[in-house]
Amino acid sequence: MTKTQNDAHDLVIGGGATGVIMAAQILSRSGRRVTLVGRDAAFGHGIAYSTRDADHLLNTRVASMSAYSDRPDDFMDWLAANGLPARPDGFVSRATYGRYMQDLLRPWRNDPRLTLVQGEVVRLRPGAAGVTATLDDGRAVDADRALLATGHALAAEEAGLDNAWRFDGAAATDGRVVIIGTGLSMVDQTLSLLNGRHRGPIVAVSRRGLLPLPHDEGVPEVHAIHPPVGGPVSQLLHWVRRHAREAEAAGGTWRDTVDSLRPHAQALWQAMSQDQRRRFLRHAASWWGIHRHRIPPGSGARIRAAMDSGQLEIRRGTFRRAEPGVAHLRAPDGTETRLDAARIIDCRGILRDPATHGSPLVRDLLEQGVARMDPLRIGLDVTPAGHLIGRDGQPQPRLLAVGPVARAALWEVTAIPDIREQAVQLAIPDPAVPAVAG
Repeated sequence: MTKTQNDAHDLVIGGGATGVIMAAQILSRSGRRVTLVGRDAAFGHGIAYSTRDADHLLNTRVASMSAYSDRPDDFMDWLAANGLPARPDGFVSRATYGRYMQDLLRPWRNDPRLTLVQGEVVRLRPGAAGVTATLDDGRAVDADRALLATGHALAAEEAGLDNAWRFDGAAATDGRVVIIGTGLSMVDQTLSLLNGRHRGPIVAVSRRGLLPLPHDEGVPEVHAIHPPVGGPVSQLLHWVRRHAREAEAAGGTWRDTVDSLRPHAQALWQAMSQDQRRRFLRHAASWWGIHRHRIPPGSGARIRAAMDSGQLEIRRGTFRRAEPGVAHLRAPDGTETRLDAARIIDCRGILRDPATHGSPLVRDLLEQGVARMDPLRIGLDVTPAGHLIGRDGQPQPRLLAVGPVARAALWEVTAIPDIREQAVQLAIPDPAVPAVAG
């Protein structure tokens, strides 16, 4: 007997924004049941929206942050309903967005189709009749398919290093703080230090010494463009530079080009050969990141002021290791440097190898052979349709990756506008995937 949509059961693993958006899309678009498993009771926060610092802002404007692509004003309406400023071109705190994510499942809180489970999935066993998940406390959950929405692979704890996602209001000191990385996490940590009246110097180090660029005060103009899909990375870079010059000559900015390119990013990535992807990661990914993942104008002004005053220094170099009170660095010319530090904060970003930094679940999937790393070790190997690929090269019909877990296949799937589009596509199973017999 074949199960109907009303009998079907999806297990969504991950209680952060990706998991909540995925669950909401399934519930709103089908009659399927959903069990959402997350480690924390505050479903929707995840690591990204757990900060309480009001100066940790979204790096995307309010108008683009609805959880629903077919209801673009949903976040705006939520802000207004909660008595909060609702300017479409504004930037709100990540803590505020976390509250919005928490409220996303409110329409189904008394719906028997939704089950919320606090815990961590440590094992998944796919079979002909579905999947069985084992939680860290021994509980088991059976479902027809499992959707991994576990977010980024976080860095393992290292002696002498503070985690980038810890904003614990450490006491202000006169000592030097060394931040490893100069991306978005560095911006947040620097703002937290400044808000905490840290008096000492702050040294941020990365291989290229590149900082995220600020948004303009105006909203970029998005145009219909036709980038060279399938061409070499060098051709794409020449095309982007030329298009940016044309945008500026017409009275716009390079931001118009970057935002117009965004809808094509996944197609560009998927059309690249492995060699071209490798070249992109080596030569262009950092540059794309600082132009694509911009920071609010106010955040950019405070970072610039800290640099102008001399309190914040940006250095090019490579982090070698940490020991208590000392950061070991290597300059571009090969010179080894020791920096005394009251704190060393690890802000090296999200490209971490899940095989070494992944959760117990991801490591178990790799050990089983039902998942494998992609050739460039960006993350799990995933088909463009979201199915995990096993060690034998075959897609797993009942195991899917959502959001950052699918980064190796889609590249641009870490921001809410991209996650919500993928969630729509995965909410109702592809009919080409065999139905579950029950």
